[in-house]
Amino acid sequence: MKIALVRSRIKNFTGFWQQFSKNRAAVLGVIIICCMVLTAIFAPWLAPYDPFKMQIGRQYRYQEPSSTHILGTDRFGRDVFSRLIWGTRVSLFIGFIAASIAAVIGITVGAISGFYGGTIDNVIMRFVDIFLTIPTFFLILMVAAMFGNSIWHVMVIIGLTSWPGTTRQIRAQFLSLKERPFVEAARSLGASKRHIIFREILPNGVFPAIVSMSFRVGGAILTEAGLSFLGLGDPNQVSWGWMLNDALQSFLVAWWLPVFPGIVITIIVIAFNLVGDGLNDALNPRLKER
Repeated sequence: MKIALVRSRIKNFTGFWQQFSKNRAAVLGVIIICCMVLTAIFAPWLAPYDPFKMQIGRQYRYQEPSSTHILGTDRFGRDVFSRLIWGTRVSLFIGFIAASIAAVIGITVGAISGFYGGTIDNVIMRFVDIFLTIPTFFLILMVAAMFGNSIWHVMVIIGLTSWPGTTRQIRAQFLSLKERPFVEAARSLGASKRHIIFREILPNGVFPAIVSMSFRVGGAILTEAGLSFLGLGDPNQVSWGWMLNDALQSFLVAWWLPVFPGIVITIIVIAFNLVGDGLNDALNPRLKER
């Protein structure tokens, strides 16, 4: 049984990868993300300088990109390339954790709403509708200003404000799948509600949440960059958004300070969007039929 299960999973993954690899842009996105993840893991060995070390003296401030400092230095004489590498850790960590929080909440609430329906569904969806009318970024700004700008606060805040879209997607999947013959067969065999939700419906309807999560990682990185740019990020951490905040005061005399973090943020967000498109092509049953 175990061998057959392993073979089945290998076959499913092989079929998924064959479908996914047809989208070359998505494969390029995966390569970029893998490179970024490896950069984050090996940041202490890849960074040539200490990203927090300040060098006193005019000769160290605002050095243009050169062989000594590949991407130049900032107003405190810190190496921009080293800070960019270390910023990969913080930005990706915030992106993945915030997207995971949003996915867990969205899947749970959407599953309850779609499976039970009736009054429970109406109450949940009215709350979701009200939540969606609130300008999310301004809500994040307000909460971040109230509870402080710790990296953990930023992650939780972004995650807690990003789940409604996933909730609606999962609810729609549950409403569609809970009346299917295989679910009715499980009910007739006496399967519990927990079994039906987690073994029958969720594995067949979770693909929108997976696709959505890939987009939300990029969105969380952008949100963190916006918060840090406005001074609501964690000043004790190096992130791409905080580098943009530092560049705000001196971009007229040092063009390289905002350019390189901006390029990296753009590349990683585009990469996650490309992967999301590829996942949608590979996991969406309608697109696979085409």
